[in-house]
Amino acid sequence: MADQPQKTVERATSQSAALAAAMPRLVLEARRIASSVQHGLHGRRRVGTGENFWQYRRFVDGEPAARVDWRRSARDDLLYVREREWEAAHTVWIWPSLSPSMDYASGRLAPKGERGLIIAFALAELLVKGGERVGIPELMRPSASRRIVERMAEAVMHAPSGPALPPLFHPSPQSEIVLVGDFFSPTAQVGARIAELARTGAHGEVVQVVDPSEEAFPFSGRIEFRGASDGATLTVGRAETWRADYQTRLAAHREAIRAAGARFGWSFVVHRTDRPASELLLALHARMGAGGTAGSALAEAQPLEGAAS
Repeated sequence: MADQPQKTVERATSQSAALAAAMPRLVLEARRIASSVQHGLHGRRRVGTGENFWQYRRFVDGEPAARVDWRRSARDDLLYVREREWEAAHTVWIWPSLSPSMDYASGRLAPKGERGLIIAFALAELLVKGGERVGIPELMRPSASRRIVERMAEAVMHAPSGPALPPLFHPSPQSEIVLVGDFFSPTAQVGARIAELARTGAHGEVVQVVDPSEEAFPFSGRIEFRGASDGATLTVGRAETWRADYQTRLAAHREAIRAAGARFGWSFVVHRTDRPASELLLALHARMGAGGTAGSALAEAQPLEGAAS
């Protein structure tokens, strides 16, 4: 066990190099996907008590005269009110898992981690173009920069590996949180972390990214399974005899996560890496578009058609 720290460092260094090499491709792919689904999407700006100007509208009889923008009204014979954006729902926190377990891929499919980053980047691109600010918990403060994808990529590069569960942080009650990972940690731990974040009052979406083999369990014969984080191994003589029990436990695990989020109006969806990222992005953006009124609807949300088991 004396060489365990060295192996950990070597594994982290390898992961960092692989992520650095893949990042330009992931950024381009995220922008391409965001561009392909942007047509027809509407922004999520809403009138409210924020600081940023949104639009002018006609003055309505009965409103306080103090609300009139006299400079704008002086341009013609009509009275106008200067409306500001609703800052309360103007921040979306996106957490893409950088856990070693996200490096897994079967066949010619891309690793789960790459798909998770593409989803996070593309969603951020759409949200910023719709007037939102996007941040990464503990890595990047909320920003509405036009270069949001590059800023997120740079932030991720400074933390190339991380825990399997999102960090505890304290978003405002009107914020939204999007968690993207495989969530194969112990069921109780996943549910507890979702509950801790949801108790802040923020709305949330949990996206479980999986490789198809993690659902089908296609293994047979003598197989050695190796833990992604600790390198622990488990050798199975007839792996096919484990399939039914594995799938039953996976279904129960997902149902527990879904129930943990539903208590607070959070949604839970499953996305497989053999499905187009645009499928998930469209449905996720539509769900988030409901904003603060989506509580009961999100609680009833089912996995995305074509992107879930």
